[in-house]
Amino acid sequence: MLNFIYYPVSFILWCWHWVFGHVFGESSAVSWVLAIMFLVFTLRALMFRLFVKQVRSMRQMQELAPEIKKIQQKYKNDRQKQTMEMQKLQREHGFNPLGGCLPMLLQIPVFIGLFHVLREFKPGKTENYFFDAQGVQSYVDANLFGARLSNWITQPIQDITSLGANRPAVIAVALPLAILAGFLTHLTSRHSIARQNAAAATPQTAIMNKVMLYLFPIGIPIGAAIFPFPIGLLIYWLANNSWTLMQQAVVYRKIDREDEEKKVAAKEKRTALGPKPGQKPAQAKKRPAAAAGSAKAMDGSEEQADTPAKDGAGSGDGAPAVKKPPAAKKPATGAKPATGAKPQPGAKPQSGAKPRARQQPGAKPVNNKPTEGGTEIPGLISGRSRSRKSGRKNR
Repeated sequence: MLNFIYYPVSFILWCWHWVFGHVFGESSAVSWVLAIMFLVFTLRALMFRLFVKQVRSMRQMQELAPEIKKIQQKYKNDRQKQTMEMQKLQREHGFNPLGGCLPMLLQIPVFIGLFHVLREFKPGKTENYFFDAQGVQSYVDANLFGARLSNWITQPIQDITSLGANRPAVIAVALPLAILAGFLTHLTSRHSIARQNAAAATPQTAIMNKVMLYLFPIGIPIGAAIFPFPIGLLIYWLANNSWTLMQQAVVYRKIDREDEEKKVAAKEKRTALGPKPGQKPAQAKKRPAAAAGSAKAMDGSEEQADTPAKDGAGSGDGAPAVKKPPAAKKPATGAKPATGAKPQPGAKPQSGAKPRARQQPGAKPVNNKPTEGGTEIPGLISGRSRSRKSGRKNR
């Protein structure tokens, strides 16, 4: 009925036995031990991606544990509402509860298939799925320190002796393998539990952790001493636990490194987008269209106010325009310079102009600057002074 499991398992085992049989011999126990171990490694390598998803799913479940606890406390009296809220939370975060159980569930049919195939290696059988009569006989004849791979601790003595082995040799080989497999199971469980979130722990979680830490590891040697677990199956257990321990170390280190890189990238992004030390964040203010139009109008009026009005006329609002005093003009040719006026710097003397009379010694200087109302107007030539009020020239 389960031939779809038995045939693939026996085929992989046959391939590895063919490889190692050419090195150590077909009936060598080393060839069969290595073939069983590499059967485990092949199947676990095929499920490696599923194991990574399992680890990520377990970590995501630990992150959601506080939210799950809140939902359980909020709807503790309404189981239906609690289930609906839990499903809603899982959909929002893309969490799949089966993601953490799938690799473990897939190992069960592999274990069942290997257990059945190894039990079918019996003296006198002509075939065992992919193995012919010669392959079955080479497995039966494989000698591992005085025991056979088909022996188990509680096997009837006549069956043990018919295979050319004895019970002390079977116990000496099977029991250490079972103890070592249990010890590796304990280490694997401890490594996995150490990564759990203590804040999200529940009483059910504590119970399951104790079962994984102590009950399962102790159950392997006890089961090997009571149940018909052949030595070949114990080798499978040992190889599977060894692979799991190494795989956990590699995957956990990889996931921790990825999480650390994500944290560093997020921190750098926040630093790049945030303001520099001592700098205030810029606040862009947009002016409304009406305000912008009025501002343009004000700018235009200011430009018109800066333009000098003709003949002293003010701007449109009646205010007098401010005019800059024009630069002093050169006197026309032949014109006499005003009395007391100083020649402009760099100006050439005019033709026909009379020289300025020298001041007598001891005489007081005469101030000939034009004034208006007793106030001197600097920078103006006499006879052409301006009126401050009208802005017109006085000629």
